[in-house]
Amino acid sequence: MASQSIFERIGGRDAVEAVVSDFYDRVLDDPLLEPYFEETDMDQLRSHQAQFISAVAGGPVEYDGDDMQTAHEGMGITADAFASVASHLEAALRENGVPDDDIEAILTEVAAMEDDIVEA
Repeated sequence: MASQSIFERIGGRDAVEAVVSDFYDRVLDDPLLEPYFEETDMDQLRSHQAQFISAVAGGPVEYDGDDMQTAHEGMGITADAFASVASHLEAALRENGVPDDDIEAILTEVAAMEDDIVEA
């Protein structure tokens, strides 16, 4: 079992899509974060997020979106907003039964991108 990727251990594409759906429900209900998404094509964003989470989790999916700095440039994302997003991702992962070690591995990958995402 240790040789399986996180993607495989959590249930593959269906599990990732459930996490992404739960994650964006949480994000869009957060008054701090909602304004960042007002002009966003949420279907496209959900698709890119599913690719991103799948790739980070070692799935057979290539993330084909912009690099993190380009994708978030000019959005004025604060450290508080980044922390809130990470908190919602952690909650969505937990709610969908992802084991603690796998949550930690995914959040470590996300945390490594903070400098490319946070502007203010």
